[in-house]
Amino acid sequence: MFGKMRKWTQMMLNQLIKSDHESRPSSQMGFTLMELMITVSIAGILTGLAVPSFNAIIRSSRLTTYTNEFVTALNLARSEAVKRGMSVTVRKIDSFSSTKLVGANWEDGWDVFTDVNSDSKFAAGDVLIKTSGGFNASYTLRGSGLLANYVRFGPDGASTTGSLVLCDDSDGNGVPEANTSRLITLVTTGRVRIMPDTNGDGIPNKNATTNIQLCSPPF
Repeated sequence: MFGKMRKWTQMMLNQLIKSDHESRPSSQMGFTLMELMITVSIAGILTGLAVPSFNAIIRSSRLTTYTNEFVTALNLARSEAVKRGMSVTVRKIDSFSSTKLVGANWEDGWDVFTDVNSDSKFAAGDVLIKTSGGFNASYTLRGSGLLANYVRFGPDGASTTGSLVLCDDSDGNGVPEANTSRLITLVTTGRVRIMPDTNGDGIPNKNATTNIQLCSPPF
C-alpha cells in the first residue's frame, strides 16, 4: 500500500513541477513556495501512515522477545534440575519467591532457584540461579492451574504441566487479537512448546480448531 502511495505522490509532484517549470522562464527554475508546501504536506501524510505500522512492528518484536526470554528461563530451570539432581523452580515474584513482591503476576518478573524440599517456595538452603525483570506495562503473562504461580522441574526433567498466555494487551480488553499473543504449554516430560496458529488468523490455537479466547485463564 505504501509503495503505491509513494509512486502516486511522486507522479503528482513531478507533474506539478513540470507544469510549473514549463510556464516559467528558464531564469526562474527554482522551487516555488507552493511546491514546497505540497512536498511538506505529502511527507506529513506518508509519515502519518507509516507511524502506526512502525508501532505494530515494535509491539510484535517485543512479543517475540518476551516469549523467548520466558521460554529460555524454563529451559534453564529444566537443565539445572537435571544437572544438579534436584528440583528447580521458576516462580513469579511474590511473597514466596526470592524477590519479594506481593500481588505480582508473571509479567512483573520471575526467579529461578533450587528447590531443596520441592515445595516451590524459596526458603533457607535454596539457591537463586537467575532473576528476571518484568515486561512493558501493556503486556500480560498469566498461567492456568499451578502455573498461575510457578513451574517446577524435577531431577529427571519432568515438570508441572499446564499453559501460560502472553498477551500484548494494549487496548486493555484482555482478549487476544491477531498477532498479539503467544500460548506456551508444558507437558509432563518438561518439554516447552509454543503453540501454533493452525487456522492462520493470527491467534494461537489450544487445539486443532479452537483459538484461545482470553489473556487470563480460563483461556
